[in-house]
Amino acid sequence: MSEGVGSAGADTAVEAPIGRGPGAVTIRPRLALWLGWGSAALTVVVFVVIAVILRNTATGVFFRFADQVAMVLLGLFIAGGLALFARPRVRADERGIEVRNVALAKTLPWSAVEAVSFPDGASWARLDLPDYEYLPVLALQAVDRQHAVVGIRRIRALHAAARA
Repeated sequence: MSEGVGSAGADTAVEAPIGRGPGAVTIRPRLALWLGWGSAALTVVVFVVIAVILRNTATGVFFRFADQVAMVLLGLFIAGGLALFARPRVRADERGIEVRNVALAKTLPWSAVEAVSFPDGASWARLDLPDYEYLPVLALQAVDRQHAVVGIRRIRALHAAARA
């Protein structure tokens, strides 16, 4: 009896996502994490305080409750944008690497990565890809100093092991 498309066979097990198994590496930036969440929290506090003060201060303009709510919502919207800077992460294992920058994540097998580099004077690391393209790795930032050095060494070791 032959198995058709969509039939459940013994080899239908789903592989774990990259960077979740044994020997996996997960790196997040330190300073960007603190600055992203800290600035987002500070923004919310400032906009809430402004919303409360606007109603109780004689400015010559009459602020209504709806104006206060709009001020808080504006603060939350801005804080959400600032919190995106705390999002970068890199996960890697022997199969490949997943790079999540501010907006999107991209998963690549090691065969698609020519080198893991940190060019002189660069603010963050990058993955060198074929045809002179590269993918920035915002999780490995120069301002994190030793944390970035350890991270780049671990990623390079996984890349070298996979390419060997």
